[in-house]
Amino acid sequence: MSLKIGDIAPNFVLKSHKLEDISLKQFNDKSNVLILFFPFVNTATCEKELCTIRDGMSKYNDLNAQVLAISVDSPFSQKLWAEKNGFNFPVLSDFNKEVSQLYGAYYDNFAPGKFDYKGVAKRSAFVVDKSGIIRYIEILEDPSTEPNYESIQKALAEL
Repeated sequence: MSLKIGDIAPNFVLKSHKLEDISLKQFNDKSNVLILFFPFVNTATCEKELCTIRDGMSKYNDLNAQVLAISVDSPFSQKLWAEKNGFNFPVLSDFNKEVSQLYGAYYDNFAPGKFDYKGVAKRSAFVVDKSGIIRYIEILEDPSTEPNYESIQKALAEL
């Protein structure tokens, strides 16, 4: 089953880099949510993406959007990386690889022939409105490509 625009976003509860439980539902009726799946901490494109979001956080705040970044890394490695980069949003650990699979943002085999890592989050963006409905989906096959920030902001502005 793959998710599509108009579907109810599957709820999740994940540990943040601050070891707090964060659920998608906690933002219902409060704010829109931008969910960003990314492959790994401490990698060039992932760092560029999340630093771009960090540096543009005022835009997301103006659009009443809570940003949640998710990877399969442990919350402990995420903590070091988030602190080093001063991320001003939760970085969540999908260490058991359940949420990324649920959202279809998942490589069964990442970089076959080069690394052959099993079970890595695909770089993806989902916009979920205050009612929990998915309003934007972007799942990228190429891990070196960043999401379309303008399209994400446009989707948020239309809510």
